[in-house]
Amino acid sequence: MVFALVLSSFSASAKNQSMAIDYLHGEGDLSGVRLAYRPYHGQITQIEWLGEVDIYWELSINFWEFGAENQHDTNFALALSPVISSQFATVANKYPLKWEFGIGISLINDTRFAGKDIGSHYQFEDRLGLVLEFGDNLEQSFAVRYMHYSNGGLNNKNPGMDFLNLSYARQF
Repeated sequence: MVFALVLSSFSASAKNQSMAIDYLHGEGDLSGVRLAYRPYHGQITQIEWLGEVDIYWELSINFWEFGAENQHDTNFALALSPVISSQFATVANKYPLKWEFGIGISLINDTRFAGKDIGSHYQFEDRLGLVLEFGDNLEQSFAVRYMHYSNGGLNNKNPGMDFLNLSYARQF
């Protein structure tokens, strides 16, 4: 019901779509690249207790690698996440600084990865981050995020995977 309310309360003027490229660094020798497409940017203005928040949908593909160069393990994931954000500060009286939060779903190729049995091909993709928008028309952004992948207890094996994420995005 809350999800339907959020979808129905978008303002009529949506921003352009965007693309992002991210570098992921996880525990140990775990690293990766994440490519994301954001087909929709909107704004929620009708929920008083949230204030004015932005929302976007993100479809991503993640390529992960673990281990030494000669002996490494690779994996990939597809994910779909709704993400909300809100401005809390301005940098140099011009550039919005925002927090963001999202919980999405993902499909992981290999359940045995990085020395772990993650229990399920189906995982949740959680994020919490800071985003700085910049450029002449604020069409670019840089983000620092904490991302967590976990099956949310859908399986007895649920060690999860944690990443620090650095992201660059551009609207078009």
